Amino acid sequence: MAGSLRIEMIETPGQVREPQELSGKAAFWRGLLSDLAIMTGIGLFLGVLGPFGSSDLPLGVRLLSWLAFAYVGYVCYRPLEPLVSWGERTLHLPRIGLWIATAAIATVPMTFAVLVLGNLHDPFRWPGLDIALTSYFYVFIVGAAVTLFFNVLSLRSGNTTAPASVAEAASEPEPPVKANPLLDQIPASLGSDVIALEMEDHYVRVHTALGSELVLMRLRDAMAHVAEIDGRQVHRSWWVARLAVEDVRREGRNVRLVLPGGLEAPVSRAQVSDLKDAGWI
Repeated sequence: MAGSLRIEMIETPGQVREPQELSGKAAFWRGLLSDLAIMTGIGLFLGVLGPFGSSDLPLGVRLLSWLAFAYVGYVCYRPLEPLVSWGERTLHLPRIGLWIATAAIATVPMTFAVLVLGNLHDPFRWPGLDIALTSYFYVFIVGAAVTLFFNVLSLRSGNTTAPASVAEAASEPEPPVKANPLLDQIPASLGSDVIALEMEDHYVRVHTALGSELVLMRLRDAMAHVAEIDGRQVHRSWWVARLAVEDVRREGRNVRLVLPGGLEAPVSRAQVSDLKDAGWI
């Protein structure tokens, strides 16, 4: 979700307080509330702006209508990220094409909802095909723009870290040795032999030789917890352990690393030359 994890502070005698991440359930609800807060802001903004001919409506009606559209749109478009990630991973389809296709499909129920909400005053009078297609076009533009906005937020949160103060770091005592926050969140039955990390929205799927588990963590943070393993980020949403690469699969200009269990990790075109120089492929 768009929100960041809330932390609690605990203190033990003779130690500086340390942040503790909330449980996955609490983080989920916090992220959901953050998303809904963003959609509320978008709905209010569009209600004041009055696009697509809605400026003729009274302000109160516009605000309520666009808020309703924003919340319904969240339900229709938010599940697209895991579907796109699944299609890219399983069907080996281009991510941008999957985004366009899934957004086009999600726009169908969203357009129906818009038509229903727009005809509450006269539910038995429905617009013609030309108006329905025009509404679909407008809904697709807004839905695609909001989806792109959420993706930009996701990329920014996954590729930025808060700067640390040198003075504070020098004054604080050496932290005690901690368990691995990433491995602690996966079942013991999966072991600790991490072969790949895959970003799925605001989660990371941890792949081991025995299976996989979804963990609420940024990819950048997860990679820091496997820094002792010889590996690298081969795609904006994938990190791969070098010893786990069993083969290299090429389809035209697309390159994929074959991992144990038939798992395949895509390689971004910008990484191909670096991987060749490093002897990966």
